[in-house]
Amino acid sequence: MDISSAALVVIDMQNGFVNHHSRHVVPTVADLVARWSAAGRPVVFTRYFNYPDSPYERFFQWRRLQGPPETDIVPELAEAAGHAHASVDKTGYTLFTPEAAELVRRAGWTDLVFCGIATESCVLKSAADAFEHGYAPWIVTDACASDAGPDVHDAGLLVARRLIGTGQLVDVEQVMGQIDTQRADPVLE
Repeated sequence: MDISSAALVVIDMQNGFVNHHSRHVVPTVADLVARWSAAGRPVVFTRYFNYPDSPYERFFQWRRLQGPPETDIVPELAEAAGHAHASVDKTGYTLFTPEAAELVRRAGWTDLVFCGIATESCVLKSAADAFEHGYAPWIVTDACASDAGPDVHDAGLLVARRLIGTGQLVDVEQVMGQIDTQRADPVLE
């Protein structure tokens, strides 16, 4: 992982995706964001917005996340989102809207470190798209969850191993170990 040119991407940590299956990840993500930010590294937040007659409505009959308070970032991360390097609003699974693709390219990031909700959809799709765009995707496994439950989270990680590589799945301590190594090595700064 090249921390010197990496951004932490916090996927859809919104009220509408937090439930009894995913609530446990909120403090983990909040801690990761705080530690990453304290190291002076860029953080990007995404927010998903559904809309009338979207594919989610047409194919799933899913009509949620069309406005506040469901679309709001969870209170534990709202302040951090307000101070983030960037926020990306999207109407699909992936981070890679045209605006976000340009943001990543302009910033010169080579590595994108993903956390958030939901592992099997928006996190996975964003990581796979990063891979296909030539970036090094990293999924922080213990800073992701699925609002559909732990089995679906595990299924997302299984597919991620096939799509982006087993070595691209890391945990919070591995990520922070990279940050600490960079801080200790003046050559990397």
